[in-house]
Formats: sequence, C-alpha cells, structure tokens
Amino acid sequence: MLQVKHLLDGKGRSVFAIAPGEPVLAAIRMMAERGVGALLVLEGEALVGVISERDYARKIILNNRSSSDTPVRDVMSTAVITVAPGDGVDTCMRLCTDSRVRHLPVVDGGKVVGVVSIGDLVKAVISEQGEQIEQLHRYIAG
Repeated sequence: MLQVKHLLDGKGRSVFAIAPGEPVLAAIRMMAERGVGALLVLEGEALVGVISERDYARKIILNNRSSSDTPVRDVMSTAVITVAPGDGVDTCMRLCTDSRVRHLPVVDGGKVVGVVSIGDLVKAVISEQGEQIEQLHRYIAG
C-alpha cells in the first residue's frame, strides 16, 4: 500500500505557509504564485490552521469583506487534520472524504514536513489501480 511518504518523495516536501496576522490578500497572492489551493497557517513553528481558496470564497467574497483588511486568522480553518508520513493513502482518502477537507498537513516528530491534497491522493489511487489492472491483464493473457 502506498504511503504518504511516497507521495511526498514524488511531489516534493515544499511547505507553503503564512502567519495568522497577515492579510488574506497576501495569502491569496501566495496561493496564486505557488499554484496551490491552500496554505498552512503557522505561528512560529506551530500549525494553527489552514487557509484555502474555499475559505476565501466563503468568508471573504460571499460576506463582502475586504481581503486586504482581514487577517488570515479571521478566515482560516482551525480544525486541522494531520497525517504522518507512514499513513496509507487509503487512510488519507477516508479522512478527506469523511471530514470534507482537501488538504492534509503531514507531521513528523511534531514538525510539518509537507502537505498532501485530495488531488495527490486521487492520482495515487488511480495509478495504483492501473498497475493492478495491468498485472491482472498479464496474468489472464498467460
């Protein structure tokens, strides 16, 4: 079974983060520049939340708030679900679907070492299933 550490090895261990006091506009700009859908919110080295494009849409745009005057802490999600490098992709998929989250910070020894998204997980599952189907075809073909 594929583990989170394998996904991180393949995609890299970049951690894109912002401080809770920064304006939401800075977070949105960083997401756009990095091509990611969410940022971790770190206070020092402590993970205190996640801000996503979804948070921006729901809490800024739909409420006619100013993204340049609103701090990240006012719109970030604070109920953060984390996973470990040794956790399986199936476990992560279950967490994402059951909790309706799209990004899982990966924590190892109390330190954030990466992030896996629902997209990363779906890609891994499809790839793994494709390999299994190919093995079955070879078996059937003899």
